[in-house]
Amino acid sequence: MKLKELLQGIEVVKVIGKTDLDIKNIKIDTKSIEKGDLFVCLRGSVVDSHNLSKEIKDYGAIAVVTTKKIQTSLTQIIVKDSRKALSLICSNYYKNPEKELKIIGITGTNGKTTISYMVKNILEKAGKKCGVIGTMGAFWGGKAEETGLTTPDPIDLFRIFAEMKKDGVEYVAMEVSAHAIALSKIFGIKFTIACLSNVTQDHLDYFNSFENYKNQKKAFLENKSNKIVLLNSDDDLGIELLNKNPDFLSYGLENPCDVFAINVEENTRYITFTINLFDEIREIKLNLVGTYNVHNALCAATITAILGISVDSIIEGLNGFNGVEGRMEFIKNKKGKFIYVDYAHTPDGLKKSILSLKKICMGKVYSLFGCGGNRDKGKREIMGEISGKYADFTIITSDNPRDEDPMEIIAQIEKGVVKNSRNYVVMQNRKQAIEYAIFMLKEGDYLLIAGKGAERYQEECGIKRLYNDKDTVMEILEEINE
Repeated sequence: MKLKELLQGIEVVKVIGKTDLDIKNIKIDTKSIEKGDLFVCLRGSVVDSHNLSKEIKDYGAIAVVTTKKIQTSLTQIIVKDSRKALSLICSNYYKNPEKELKIIGITGTNGKTTISYMVKNILEKAGKKCGVIGTMGAFWGGKAEETGLTTPDPIDLFRIFAEMKKDGVEYVAMEVSAHAIALSKIFGIKFTIACLSNVTQDHLDYFNSFENYKNQKKAFLENKSNKIVLLNSDDDLGIELLNKNPDFLSYGLENPCDVFAINVEENTRYITFTINLFDEIREIKLNLVGTYNVHNALCAATITAILGISVDSIIEGLNGFNGVEGRMEFIKNKKGKFIYVDYAHTPDGLKKSILSLKKICMGKVYSLFGCGGNRDKGKREIMGEISGKYADFTIITSDNPRDEDPMEIIAQIEKGVVKNSRNYVVMQNRKQAIEYAIFMLKEGDYLLIAGKGAERYQEECGIKRLYNDKDTVMEILEEINE
């Protein structure tokens, strides 16, 4: 594609050189440059690729997008914001596929993945083709692709949109992370529906304060290009935005809203409730545990109702939804033990998961978790306090320590646990910790293994080794049977 075609709609400050160039591909990593590529310079937290002009040319790029003039003989396109430019360039390169898709953007701290898969299940029950993009990867029409990020970088994101469009996908349920908003990964996308699950503490290592983190969510939800905005009326940010924007739609359990549920009842394997879906009253049996999953179901039901899906299809889609791998997933076993693997990795997520099991547990609830290294350190002690207060017994272990000392992370969690409980143990090795916890379980006890969910690795000292909580549980249970 010609360079000048890629620049359509971009706020260009100055062009130095020719734009009648044939561009092979778009790159943001100098190591991946091939001859004929356009390179987009970005300022990162560690590296500013504006300073790599020699490498950019030596590797074969024929043009660069920058926010300032750099020393190079290559064609330079100087723009106001290279991250916004990158998103628009990628859209143009793939011939703007997002404009022909109905894209549902789901933002929030917890619940995004479950909501997106609920939406997918409902739409597919209604005979529609739907793709999902999020923490688990990208999935559509039997195809799957690992993305490595909740919201992929624009180069991958718009390529996936193009492939989905080519395969006849009409709807995309997409997780929108705070990082993606801050880094303009979704710039230029006009969302059919933008919705909020909830906002609680997370990623403060990057955003420095909860207010900064929350403001990213606000920026996305209040973007005038969104066709419809849907908010959780029980969430503080949802309430704030609903008070300012009377045209926004809402769902919830506790406060006045457009779509709500009553008569919520939980047991060990499912939740039943009555939904009022824009004055259509129906009964739902959700094959999940946790009241927060009622919120997730209400959000998904409202989204699909807005899209014109029949109430019958919505109810069928929710009743037939069996959850997402690693999201409060019950591990079936012959030993009759109640073991759940959950992605809960934030204070609010851990609290909700523990309390959900406490509601249905006849015995004790065991909480096993760690915290990731090189991430929000402030939440470690808080999560320890929560587990110490609400769980009957806590097993503190390692998560993804990355470049930090695992025992230092554990010590920070322990500092919080001891404020509320002495019923805990420290076991750095995660497999050994899980094995210990399983042997501790008595009849009627529940074990929550939190933090990693469906992750297929454990990262330590820059090395990712194969590891999965569910697989580990199954291995241990098989050993018990032997």
